[in-house]
Amino acid sequence: MKNEPPIISFKKIDKSFPLEIGGTQQVLYGLDFDIRAGEFVSIMGPSGSGKSTCMNIIGALDTPTGGTYELYGNDVTHMTPDELATMRNEYIGFVFQNFNLLTKRNVLDNVMLPLMYRGLSMDERVARARRMLQQVGLEKFESYLPTQLSGGMRQRCAIARALAGDPKLILADEPTGALDSKMGHDILTFFKKLNKEMGITIVTITHEFDIAKFSDRLIHIRDGRINYDGPIPKDNRKL
Repeated sequence: MKNEPPIISFKKIDKSFPLEIGGTQQVLYGLDFDIRAGEFVSIMGPSGSGKSTCMNIIGALDTPTGGTYELYGNDVTHMTPDELATMRNEYIGFVFQNFNLLTKRNVLDNVMLPLMYRGLSMDERVARARRMLQQVGLEKFESYLPTQLSGGMRQRCAIARALAGDPKLILADEPTGALDSKMGHDILTFFKKLNKEMGITIVTITHEFDIAKFSDRLIHIRDGRINYDGPIPKDNRKL
């Protein structure tokens, strides 16, 4: 794996935002890291550390103001919004803290959503969505509305939706933030299974060390800079 080119490559990434009173506020300072296929990485930091901004750049939801970002060998640093959308649709499956499910559409429709842009027939979309629901153990709930499901089931539905597009990378933003501890543990265990058994690259964004411990590598950000990048430490007192 180490001999293969990275799928995510940050080279001296800076990010600043304009202020209403004039000038800019810098949020990221010279971030440098690579992530290779098959890794399970947590990007962790306290509130305001810049980890969410880092996630938006990784997910092609935003672009840096300095440095170079390559996703699967494609320099996305200066891409247009349409080009960024194409990159997201082709490579990334997103899992969000609040699920982002359509409450008036049933589970099957929610999982099929990313397939609308793939040029698949309705039969192909239904078949693939049903396979993904079986993967996450929700095959008996395809006709349910999200509001009829528990929090853990809703997150599993969101994971099925992320998997439906056959992504090379799952990017999970605080994926257990709306769940109780047991449901959160179950979701993280499922991520571990996806990583180990299916080889899917997973990047989670979190502020909690207990969540980061499920991954194999930790990138810790503080005040917009990386202050740790390596295996999961025994404790987080020095982060």
